[in-house]
Amino acid sequence: MHTQILANIPSPPQGVWHLGPIPIRAYALCIMTGIIAATYVGIRRYQARGGNPDTVWDALIVCVPAGIIGGRLYHVITDHDKYFGEGKNPWQAFNITAGGLGIWGAVALGALALFALMKHKGLPFLPLADSLAPGVVLAQGIGRLGNWFNQELYGAPTDVPWALDLYYRVDEFGRYAPLNGRSTGEVIASVHPTFLYELIWNVLVFFLLIWADRRFTLGHGRVMWLYVAGYTFGRFFIELMRTDEATLILGLRVNTWVSAILFIVGVVMFLRSPKGRETPDEVDPAYEAPPAGERTSAK
Repeated sequence: MHTQILANIPSPPQGVWHLGPIPIRAYALCIMTGIIAATYVGIRRYQARGGNPDTVWDALIVCVPAGIIGGRLYHVITDHDKYFGEGKNPWQAFNITAGGLGIWGAVALGALALFALMKHKGLPFLPLADSLAPGVVLAQGIGRLGNWFNQELYGAPTDVPWALDLYYRVDEFGRYAPLNGRSTGEVIASVHPTFLYELIWNVLVFFLLIWADRRFTLGHGRVMWLYVAGYTFGRFFIELMRTDEATLILGLRVNTWVSAILFIVGVVMFLRSPKGRETPDEVDPAYEAPPAGERTSAK
């Protein structure tokens, strides 16, 4: 007698809970958790390089809102047909609670905000970027759990044992509501969990950056560029697996093209950047680091 064991990954029954009139969104909680993790890693790494940890807190204040705005802008630009045109409501472009943040825009505008901050402080940008890069990719991985709660960013139907079951969700009136509704228990599809593939890849890149930084004493932006190359390498192949709606260029998803281009840029810049690492005086000459026994080691 043959017994088949099903091990499909279930989707959460819902992604939003309500405390009275206040919605608690799992996606937002995942993003917040990722930000906390990235801040913790960034502080330890920047201080170990000779930088003032308060600078990381300043970076948090400017980069988080810039990242949210940049992420939304990228999504609206690349999926403009969802918001503009006949029968569309352009005001929905501002409805961030309905989903839609592009990581490319978030990182790009966040990096520009960080560059402007460091320019204002008269401090070099690259040491802080190198310090923050591992935490950023870790935060991206944690944030992907939000896609699990939202039942989004998935691949083609599959019968692999780790397939993701998507549930039919409805609101309190019984209307179909994939983001804000609650599961009826009906499985509408079993698909590749590409959000999980990217989560795993992001965590692997995180450990790669930590290892490479320690092993080769990277600096001058090389950790940042290794992050760009490492993340986009995996994202390229994951994008090829996704089947959700996306803007296409020459038959390929726009994010596939972006991944390929940024991978090449990341590799070239990593190879062209100076070897070695900045001295503490180069990182922040005005900061007096704690005694060696009290300093936080690099992570």
